[in-house]
Amino acid sequence: MIEIVEVKSKKEQKRFLDFPLKLYKGNKNFVPPLYSDEMKMFKKNYVYNDQSESIFFNAYLDGKQVGRIQGIIQRASNSKWNQNRVRFTRFDSIDNQEVANALFDKVVSWAKENKLDTIVGPLGYSDLEREGLLIEGFDELSTFEEQYNYPYYAKLIENYGFTKDVDWVERKLYAPKEVDPKFEKLCHVILRRNKLKLVETKSVSSFIKKYGEQLFKVLDITYDKLYGTVPFTDSMRKMVINNFKLIMNKKYFAVIVDKDDNVVCFGICIPSIAKAVQKSGGHLTLPTIVKVLKAIKKPEVLDLALIGVLPEYQMKGVSSILIYEILKYLISGDIKYFETNLNLEDNTAIQNQWKAFDSTLHKRRRSYIKKII
Repeated sequence: MIEIVEVKSKKEQKRFLDFPLKLYKGNKNFVPPLYSDEMKMFKKNYVYNDQSESIFFNAYLDGKQVGRIQGIIQRASNSKWNQNRVRFTRFDSIDNQEVANALFDKVVSWAKENKLDTIVGPLGYSDLEREGLLIEGFDELSTFEEQYNYPYYAKLIENYGFTKDVDWVERKLYAPKEVDPKFEKLCHVILRRNKLKLVETKSVSSFIKKYGEQLFKVLDITYDKLYGTVPFTDSMRKMVINNFKLIMNKKYFAVIVDKDDNVVCFGICIPSIAKAVQKSGGHLTLPTIVKVLKAIKKPEVLDLALIGVLPEYQMKGVSSILIYEILKYLISGDIKYFETNLNLEDNTAIQNQWKAFDSTLHKRRRSYIKKII
């Protein structure tokens, strides 16, 4: 007998968070999120509560937990895009269609009660969260920023009646066999012609203090038309800074400003901590903290976390300077490769940037959609 229980008690919250850790125990490619960050979802003052409503369910089969799912009504997104959608996320299940159907039925029922007409996902509260179902690249280590899932998830979702909405692709970027010797000179010309300069970063804290607010403004403008995005709130900005400042390394920032010291383009890479947190279940134990600090100090892999370019500079070749900075890291030999994380498959502007590298398209993720009314 399948029983779906709404998550309300502390006991059910813990089961909700623990289920994927049990489901993926021993899986060499699964990377958990930080457990303490996930716990924040259940607090009344959670950063997204001013623009969203959530519901959580656990699934049980003959008394044993076999699945979970979260539903989100992202009002800011629905308003921005003139949509009437519910999002599903944190969907995990054993390979059982009846269990999956029961979980989706609960989210759909909740959505209909709120007069919504479409369900989409996996999508979190914003594109700062893990999103998209992995449909290619199951033999690859997940990045810390994205979610791993078993191959059978796609079958469970598609059998419920979902179809493709969008796909993202992810690449590994390696140093090219040759770098055009004129590339560096071209970058200097672009900087001089547009009266721009690269910022030297003294420390993470001073960088955030001086440019943090500007970076988010550039991000809002850069990502404005991208799938499912919502504007940054002050609370979201603080959350991002708190989440990333401990794993940021000043060596891997590239920030370009104009003559008035206004940010026009930037790229922030973070050391991969996927392996460092993998075995702890996302808990920051002392051994895990030591591993994280080692990964930050001397990384072998870098994740492309945030990239933003103001529209008026996108056609002036300014982003080429970011590409050159990444190339320098790879050519030095200290970094094995970069992970791009999610790029929309039809975002040709970003896809064309990676032509300067030897690259491998190694993962693909999908957001699904289904009309429910």
